[in-house]
Amino acid sequence: MRAISGLWRWRHNPLCRRTDLLEGWVALAALLLVLITAPVLGTLVGSAAQDALQSSVREQHRARHAVTATVVRKLDPSPLDVDPETSTGRDLRSRVLAHWTAPDRTDHHGPVLARLEDPRPGDRFHIWTDRQGRLVTRPLDTATATTHAVLAGFGAALATAGLVECGRRFVVWRMVRRRYALWDQAWDGAGPDWGRTGTGS
Repeated sequence: MRAISGLWRWRHNPLCRRTDLLEGWVALAALLLVLITAPVLGTLVGSAAQDALQSSVREQHRARHAVTATVVRKLDPSPLDVDPETSTGRDLRSRVLAHWTAPDRTDHHGPVLARLEDPRPGDRFHIWTDRQGRLVTRPLDTATATTHAVLAGFGAALATAGLVECGRRFVVWRMVRRRYALWDQAWDGAGPDWGRTGTGS
């Protein structure tokens, strides 16, 4: 921002170098790119992600079904289950042998994880299955899909802004390197006796 505000101050200043103005214009161009390109790209990416995720939500809701399972008996915890001491109350699940009827009307038995604190035979709980009764994960809901799409758009906008800023810094770095190289050439041209009157005579 200092380089941009400096554009106005440097306009008629006799000490203004061409590189100072150029650096200000580069900063102004980078700012405009960030303000215009980043929101546009973020919106496009977010919109594309929203379409894809909502399509996935519809597909999952068509293919997955919530069915009611009945506890047959409680099973011993598996070593792969979540450690009860490190899990929260929301995460705590019990491993049970359950019975359920699939959407295609076939009966199924098997071990499942139930969100029951103290499961007893006959307790009922909901699980998600495909049409044939195989256990599947809960389908993605619309709100979660929208949140993921917004995060994708926001991430794309931030990445664009970061790339523009990296480009600006690279251009300024190259300009500074060139400026130092020109100073070195000018210093070499002045010679070792620069500033001494009467030397070399």
